[in-house]
Amino acid sequence: MLQALVDGILTGSIIALGAIGLTLTMGILRFANFAHAELITWGAYMALGFLALTGVFAGPVAPFSFGIPLLLAMVFAAIATSALALLIDHLVYRPLRKSASQMTLVFSSFGVSLLVRMIILLLFGGSAQYFSSSLQIAIPVAPGMRIMPDQLFTLALTIVVVIALHFFLQKTRLGLSMRALAENPELARINGLNTKNIVRWTWVIGASLAAIAGVLYGLTVQLRPEIGFHLILPLFAAAILGGVGNVFGAVIGGLIVGLAESLSVFIIPASYKMAVPFLILIAVLYIRPSGLFGGTIGGAK
Repeated sequence: MLQALVDGILTGSIIALGAIGLTLTMGILRFANFAHAELITWGAYMALGFLALTGVFAGPVAPFSFGIPLLLAMVFAAIATSALALLIDHLVYRPLRKSASQMTLVFSSFGVSLLVRMIILLLFGGSAQYFSSSLQIAIPVAPGMRIMPDQLFTLALTIVVVIALHFFLQKTRLGLSMRALAENPELARINGLNTKNIVRWTWVIGASLAAIAGVLYGLTVQLRPEIGFHLILPLFAAAILGGVGNVFGAVIGGLIVGLAESLSVFIIPASYKMAVPFLILIAVLYIRPSGLFGGTIGGAK
């Protein structure tokens, strides 16, 4: 049971990072971007490509299975994923926002997600790949509980990113502008906010978080082109459970979904645990559609 709790928290932290980016775009741009999950896959494979060029000459830094090149690869992945998100917005979403309905944007995001997945398959193939071939020994932290150093790194980095994003949204001018645009778009425009710049930064932040989530997922599990497909339901379940647009809610929602998936194996066969986020999503939409914390960027009115 204790090991399942640890695994659930670690999985939930990765889901939380992806859900934060999703909830930002849903709260500010006001449409469900199903292609967001593929940005996670794209970020993971961009880091893999970077390591293939630079990381083969550097060994891991004990006790981790990776070295400095992976951290550099994570930065490169964030930049490459942000560039892809901005390109998609420029070519697809921005023209549609001017005249099309929200449902048209949602349907277009399905097409974008398929296109990105096919590009990844074309470039990297469909077989499983890994960031490192180094073996790790799990560290016993309590009776019946073991954690690998890479998993501790994943949890620590998630905490740092979430805290940094919280202060960004609460203390910086751009963060406050993003919250204002999410709260009342018309009033934000009347007050002279540069909405185009805010939208651009929304894509950059959301895509960067997606890239980090993808790298962490590949670090603790493995890389496959289906990463986005497997994470799409947990991401939406976490974002909606926490409240669309609420960053703190997305973090709590991600942890709840991760724990629910991990603990469900004690009740149902492991092959059915992918249905757990769907059940959570249905329950939230039926009982509390606004989510646990409502929809407010930054987590505070």
